[in-house]
Amino acid sequence: MRIVVLGAGVVGTAAAYWLARDGHEVTVLERHAEAAQGTSYSNAGLVSPGDATAWASPDALRTFFKGLYRRDLGIRVRLQADPYFYRWTLRFLRECTTARMRASTLVKLKLALHSRDCINRIEDEIGIDYDQRKRGIVYFFRTQKSLDTGADNYRFLGQNGFPIEIVDRKRLAEVEPGLADAADKIAGGVYSPIDQTGDSRLFATRLAAHVTEKLGVAFRFGTIVEGLDIEGDRVAAVRTSAGPVAADAVVLSLGPESGVFARRHGIDLPVYPVKGYTVTMPLTDPSKGPTMGGADEDSLIGYSRLGNRLRMSSTAEFTGFDRSHKPRDFATIFRTARDLFPGATDETRAEMWAGLRPMTPSSVPVIGQARYRNLYLNTGHGHLGWTTAAGSGQFLADLVAGRSPEIDPAGLRYAG
Repeated sequence: MRIVVLGAGVVGTAAAYWLARDGHEVTVLERHAEAAQGTSYSNAGLVSPGDATAWASPDALRTFFKGLYRRDLGIRVRLQADPYFYRWTLRFLRECTTARMRASTLVKLKLALHSRDCINRIEDEIGIDYDQRKRGIVYFFRTQKSLDTGADNYRFLGQNGFPIEIVDRKRLAEVEPGLADAADKIAGGVYSPIDQTGDSRLFATRLAAHVTEKLGVAFRFGTIVEGLDIEGDRVAAVRTSAGPVAADAVVLSLGPESGVFARRHGIDLPVYPVKGYTVTMPLTDPSKGPTMGGADEDSLIGYSRLGNRLRMSSTAEFTGFDRSHKPRDFATIFRTARDLFPGATDETRAEMWAGLRPMTPSSVPVIGQARYRNLYLNTGHGHLGWTTAAGSGQFLADLVAGRSPEIDPAGLRYAG
């Protein structure tokens, strides 16, 4: 089939890989000049099934409302004129029960574990290098109270097949010697030995180069997707700034713009943008930096060591499609870097970035056929986009091929 993928982020590029691997003629449309220049450009770098707990929860409900008036929290909410923001918020609030949180968490965990394996399969098959490290991730807490409360979510993952180790500060410093100087500021945490890290932009751009050369995928960069030409119950072509592109099937992976685009074509897709901030700094003294990925759970900051760089990410800000940023937006990240890894980085050469994550109310991505018999969705991956991209692409390829998926589709296949 001629399949057109809308979007060349890590999600769309991974889908293109699996679809082309099945023998389809794949074209990817992307407004930027190369792959992974939007949402996938920067993130915490964590490939983290251990972070599969759904955002919507009773605790998140309280934090969401605090975010309306406090700027020092990891979640910030700016009231806006967009009516769809309020509709999305109502859906999010409905998900903030323990039962719904756990149901969504199990679906995310299933996909995240599958996706981690898919990333490693791609790495093994094509020899891709993306500054990957497979040493695990530590999720740590500053106080005993937050450790006692926060560890419950990880215990739930552990009870459902995810290997974890609850560690005190001494054991934490053993598994992550990079935190030895900050151990007295940490009560303890959770060590996830099967989690890993890597640069999603490097992964996507190098995967795009591979599928272009080896699998014949055509990337049309600098091409704006304007709409779909519908004939009866199918999409006949994609309208673009460079003219129509005919298709036998279309995959929608437009990141934070997915919801707006889908609603133009009668699909009520619950995807809304959530802004995140990242800082990438060179490690001037690698011996003082982390040896694996980590998450400071009290400040909601995740980080990875990417080669000789330290990447740190923070904040979930509901601010519409605003991608702007100011120096003060990164103050907490810089302060945390100095606190955890003193003397490790050069802040004067830091790259500061802000981008939008496509979030669903349940935190579960939207994958599957929608409204038209040849239109497929693969979007809404939220804060686990890098973690779940490869697995969702493989799952989508199974659906397009009409074969039994490699993983149980319960709770994952889009129901409309």
